[in-house]
Amino acid sequence: MNAQTTDPVPAPPTPGDSELLAIRRSKLEKLKELGHEPFGGRYDTTHSPGGLQEAFAEGLSVRVAGRVSARRDMGKTLFFDVSDIGGRMQCFLNAKNVPEEVFALFRDLIDLGDWLGVEGETFITKTGEPSIKVTALTVLSKALRPMPDKWHGVSDREIKYRQRYLDLMSNARSREVFLMRSRILAEIRRYLGNLDYLEVETPMLQGVAGGAAARPFETFHNALGQPFYLRIAPELYLKRLLVGGFTKVFELNRNFRNEGISRRHNPEFTMLEAYQAYGDFEVMADMVEDLICHLAETFCGTLKIEHKDEEGQVVRT
Repeated sequence: MNAQTTDPVPAPPTPGDSELLAIRRSKLEKLKELGHEPFGGRYDTTHSPGGLQEAFAEGLSVRVAGRVSARRDMGKTLFFDVSDIGGRMQCFLNAKNVPEEVFALFRDLIDLGDWLGVEGETFITKTGEPSIKVTALTVLSKALRPMPDKWHGVSDREIKYRQRYLDLMSNARSREVFLMRSRILAEIRRYLGNLDYLEVETPMLQGVAGGAAARPFETFHNALGQPFYLRIAPELYLKRLLVGGFTKVFELNRNFRNEGISRRHNPEFTMLEAYQAYGDFEVMADMVEDLICHLAETFCGTLKIEHKDEEGQVVRT
């Protein structure tokens, strides 16, 4: 960190956690005294935790980085897991294999939620668990607040949506939703590209709120001295591209509508809009139907869904 950089200031403690914060802050100060940079820096890795699990072989010299998600203290032997979005890897730390200061560093100053760089050699424990025999540790970031409960995660729905990072820490299902969404968007772009659609980006700030019947968000452009609107739809600009000579265009991007809000209705949302010259609504309807079927088969493996029939029985059609 350069001379102008200051340590991040955590949010004020909530009632009941001030003692825990004080303990972790004291560990933070001890790390600084020992010469460790507690808030980030470069760490080159050979594998991710999940990637190493998939490509595991004994006797590899590896460097991985991740969050400490579990630890088991057994005197002179410590087991802990480092995790990232793709998986976890167990690490084995023994007082005989590392200098005393390295062992003491983890034993006394590392908590669940901290980020570590781990260097060592892969092996399989007597119980058959792929692991890393640790030879060196690097503190990458010190967590000042505890992680959500390992088994129950974040149960408060309001916290889930307002502090999504807490939900992602403990909820594999939420992480999979994020990953699946990214894959689906990438596949939509690939699919339309194969149909010779050109992806474009049209203005987010528009002088006229058009393309849909919705209330816009209003703003003001200081340099131009005139009002603007966050777009409610990209339609008008996409059609101008057809006028310019492109025959197939689409945009997969954000739109903004200053209306109601709920778990299922967000004023800021992602929308696909596509246009094609020399076609009609049936051409576009067929394209969208084929796209949805393609996505369902690609990511769900089937076009069948489970639903309840008239008698309330779950059926698959």
